[in-house]
Amino acid sequence: MQTDKIRNIAIIAHVDHGKTTLVDQLLRQSGVFRENQVVQERVMDSMDLEREKGITIKAKNTSFQWKGYTINIVDTPGHADFGAEVERVMKMVDGVLLLVDATEGPQAQTRWVLKKALSHWLNPVVVVNKVDREHAQPELVHDKILELFLDLEASEEQFNAPFLYGSARDGWTDRDLKGSRENMDALFETIVENIPSPEIEEAGFRMLVSNIDWNDFVGRVAIGKILSGSIKQGEKIFALRKNGVAKPIKITKIFTYSGLKTADSDEGIAGDIIGLAGFEEIDIGDTLAINEEAKRLPFVQIDPATIQMEFSVNDGPLAGRDGKKVTSRQIRERLYREAQSNISINIEETDRATTFKVNARGAMQIAVLVETMRREGFEVLVSRPHVLNKTIDGTLNEPFEKVWVEVPSDLLGGVMESLSNRKASISNLEHHHSGVTVEADIPTRGLIGFESELINLTSGSGLMSHLFHEYRPVTGEIVTRQSGTLVSMDHGKAATYALDALQLRGKLFIKPGEEVYPGQIVGENPRNHNLPVNPTKEKQLDNMRASGSDKSIQLTPHIQFSLERAIEYIEADELVEATPKHLRLRKRILDANQRRKEEKRRAAL
Repeated sequence: MQTDKIRNIAIIAHVDHGKTTLVDQLLRQSGVFRENQVVQERVMDSMDLEREKGITIKAKNTSFQWKGYTINIVDTPGHADFGAEVERVMKMVDGVLLLVDATEGPQAQTRWVLKKALSHWLNPVVVVNKVDREHAQPELVHDKILELFLDLEASEEQFNAPFLYGSARDGWTDRDLKGSRENMDALFETIVENIPSPEIEEAGFRMLVSNIDWNDFVGRVAIGKILSGSIKQGEKIFALRKNGVAKPIKITKIFTYSGLKTADSDEGIAGDIIGLAGFEEIDIGDTLAINEEAKRLPFVQIDPATIQMEFSVNDGPLAGRDGKKVTSRQIRERLYREAQSNISINIEETDRATTFKVNARGAMQIAVLVETMRREGFEVLVSRPHVLNKTIDGTLNEPFEKVWVEVPSDLLGGVMESLSNRKASISNLEHHHSGVTVEADIPTRGLIGFESELINLTSGSGLMSHLFHEYRPVTGEIVTRQSGTLVSMDHGKAATYALDALQLRGKLFIKPGEEVYPGQIVGENPRNHNLPVNPTKEKQLDNMRASGSDKSIQLTPHIQFSLERAIEYIEADELVEATPKHLRLRKRILDANQRRKEEKRRAAL
């Protein structure tokens, strides 16, 4: 393979603007798949969670051949919580494919990921996608993208990026709106013409580890772009760790990527993106080099963690019934393994051996980790997220985010009131055909639970995106939940008769026959206090009452929480019990007498 025939490119965009669909089409039309091969949609979204949520969570790389060129392409997330996935791949590529929806135009994440790309002096190729949709405004979006380039201080070469128009869903791109709309050839040609081949250093082998994968046969796999030299299987190199240690390594496997497959290779050459195996320990940001005196490569700085949640061993009465992995040792090992491949997450030990603190960019990022662990057989208790404050010049500061909310015009009032209650300051209102886009600065803690509230306020039509802005002095108290809870004071199976009475007092979180225990939250009390209830109480039978009369009881459907919604809903004295089969809300202290004592102790402080 010749270096000048290699192109390394990342796809960057706001969430749901069509990145993964576009990659599907590039793979199909480059001949990666046989003509009669049945391939599922969104082939790069290999995680079950990615398919269910319709978003990309992990940055993944693949490659394809086109007219003698090897094009390595990295599909990146568009959600703010997974921003580190975007940042770390910038070192692997030589250009970016910026995808923008022809209706929505540049959004919050468009700005964020483009800013990162431009700061690395990467030249963009712009694709205005979904131009065939109703309300599409490709000419206006073209102008808005140029305004964004100016705002982000793009260089002249970056500002003069080529523009293409297309529909990833229908498999075509053209250089102008009146093109033939037949295939993706215009995009293939533009990538080859405008993305430079990799710059190669005149030196021995050196590579920055930009990603970590796992192979069942060889263990950890370090992924990155070779900056200089070449590497062969069996060769001895050095892992220059970020802690200053230089460790000798023997390369046991070299992997290359083509389509959806990973292939063994005898050699990796400069400019190509490869995977290397042979490590007991390796981290993202480490440098691999042919000798231990080589200079360590700088690694991109990521936005700070702003959210912290507690993970602890499930100590509830139903612990161990669903999961196989329930011990503190198993949970600890899994969390530290996650931190190795996810650089935006870090783990803190606590003075309790059964509890760990997880710091991350956002609640969704941690919720994805919890959901992944559930599917792996773990049981774990997780707390409500709280923000990580920072003392600056003697003053306590908290993280603030820039938030963009798009809502129908007739629903603007309720959303504005919610933002105000969450201490947001409005900086801009933009009216357009889809409604109104509200731009605001908001404390990160004010965003916790806001997405769920927005869905309720707008019946699912509201859209929100956000990104870290800065630290500011802590603002006043934010009250996000006005209601109290219905707390079980008995254990057993929930009875229809009891739930019929309880639904008059509030909304239910459980259904008949579901097993409950003391301290479990079984419903919502509209009044702002906790109400002890017995959801297991059966009807007392006598000669006048038949046991079959329960069949006439009509229960209102109970509220079923998603993991993200459950985490946002609970208060500081509550936890989510996440097991492979169940999500339960509970009090931290299950015993009612101990809870009362703790409440009195806190009130006296």
